[in-house]
This record gives sequence, C-alpha cells and structure tokens, in this order.
Amino acid sequence: MSTTTVKNALTDSSMLVRRSLKHIVRYPSMTIPLLLGPIIFLLLFVYVFGGTLGAGLGNSGGRGEYVNYVTPAILLLAVAGAATATAVAVCTDMTQGIVARFRTMSIFRPALLAGHVVGSMVQTFLCVAVVLGVAGLVGFRPHAGVLGWVGAAGMLALLTLAITWIAVLMGLVSDNVETASNLPMLLMILPFFGSGFVPTDSMPAWLAWIARNQPFSPVMETLRGLLLGTPVGHQAWIAVAWCVGIAAAAFWGATALLNREPGR
Repeated sequence: MSTTTVKNALTDSSMLVRRSLKHIVRYPSMTIPLLLGPIIFLLLFVYVFGGTLGAGLGNSGGRGEYVNYVTPAILLLAVAGAATATAVAVCTDMTQGIVARFRTMSIFRPALLAGHVVGSMVQTFLCVAVVLGVAGLVGFRPHAGVLGWVGAAGMLALLTLAITWIAVLMGLVSDNVETASNLPMLLMILPFFGSGFVPTDSMPAWLAWIARNQPFSPVMETLRGLLLGTPVGHQAWIAVAWCVGIAAAAFWGATALLNREPGR
C-alpha cells in the first residue's frame, strides 16, 4: 500500500468518524436509552434483589457486597446495549442510499464501517463511564490500582470492539431498521445466562455449563479480578481469545458484505 493510499484511507476514515460523532451529538435520543437501560437494571438488582442475592455470596453478604458483584455485569449490559444503536445506524445508511452514493465516489470502502465502529466505541465508553459513576453512588467500591483500572479499561475496549463489529454485521444483513433493532437483543440477554448476577455454582448443572462456556462470563470474571481483587486465573486469556475471535469473524463478514456488489 503506497503512502498516498494510506493517507487517503486515513483521511476518509477520519471524515466518517467525525460524521458518526456528530450524529451522536445531534441525536441524543439514541444515547439516552443506552444509559437508562443499564442504570435501571443496576438499581433493580441492587435495591430490589440485592439483599437476598447478596446473602448467598458468602463473606458478609448483603446488598453492599452484591453491588460489587453485579457491577461488572451491568457494565457489560451497557456495552451490549450500545449494539442496537450501531446496528440501526448501519442499516439506515444501507437502506437509505447513503452507502450506494458512497460507492460511486473514490473513497476507501472500509472507512464506511470504521466511522461507525469508532463512533460507537466512543458512545459506548461514555455510557460505561456514566453507569460506573452511578454504581459508585449506590455503593460500588473497587480497590484496584492504576494497573487494575488500565487492564479493566483494556478488557472493556476489546469487548466493545467485538460487540461493535457484530452490531455492524447485524446492520448489514438487516433489510430494515426494525430488524436491525431486534437482532442485538440476544447480546442483551446472554449476560443474564452467565456469572454476572449469581455465581454459576448456584445454577443447575446444564445451565452452569452454558454459563461457564459463553463469551461474557470470562469477561465478567476478569473485570471482577481486576477491579475487586478476586482470582482471575486463566479467565483473562479466555476472555481475550473470545473477543479477538468474535471481532475478527465479524470484521471479515462485515467487510465481505460491504464489498459485495448490489444485487449479487
């Protein structure tokens, strides 16, 4: 790839990233639901179920301990919830002719997706920061050092990248906005069938197996270890492998769909 090609690719990508960021600023109605959902779940599980569920955690138990236990799962819900806005944005571009218009221009094609990915990651991290602040107000007390916070941020960034590429792929395969808004629901449901809200030891054997062997559980256990000092073991490497594998597969699928000529 020549220097000129690289320069054009960076220019096109930065232009489309700015476009996505402007959409976030101009349409806050797409961001507010992404905040409300995780915050409502946080308050529900802490104040309604926290006393009972916390009693089963051992140690001192109770609502105070459960806040620390459940917050990593809520952060993952914030990441997964952002996929809906990304899928809808991509589908809107595809169905309203914007991408078709871009195809007629001399533009670096992957930049069309890069703009959505980077914009969505910025939006997601803003939502995660707000949710983390609310969690602090209701009693979340991490005792991580600088390296712990850096590791947690890196883990969330890697997961966000994987989820965002899945959302882009969902937007590309959707025929309309309604479909694009419904497909990411699975990503919101999956954390509930993991170790996010109750320990897997309390589940039936078949469900515990599913919970331990799905992508979100190792990520949640890694976040708990980094932020709260619980044992991480090999969970971090499993979490990274899941995120990298999902991101790579979704990236390949999305770019293949984008490069496919219309009508084929």
